[in-house]
Amino acid sequence: MKNNNKIKFVLLGLITGLVNGLFGSGGGTILVPGLFFLFGIAEHKAHATAISVILPLALISTIVYMKNGIIVWDITLKVIAGGVIGAFIGAKLLNKIPEKILRKAFAIFMIVAAIRMVI
Repeated sequence: MKNNNKIKFVLLGLITGLVNGLFGSGGGTILVPGLFFLFGIAEHKAHATAISVILPLALISTIVYMKNGIIVWDITLKVIAGGVIGAFIGAKLLNKIPEKILRKAFAIFMIVAAIRMVI
């Protein structure tokens, strides 16, 4: 791997971590397109890699949020229960979805999320 790519990967990670920590999520919306467009990583691998990267970022953010006492634990635990099941199903489905459909579904998801945040 070129030294230039190492720097790009670290910068992409820095931006992803900043977005994830600041907004409580959203790192994948930076990381997936970054891996795909900047580094040419296949769509399915970009999504799987993003999830693997987000885990440690989320853990660090969670520790900071816990220290500041801003987590609503009763809601958190309920959402985790459904989220674990949904994550399992989503991970199983990822390789079954053609790349073209995955890219379009991800784009639509990001557009809808952006519109909902603005309205």
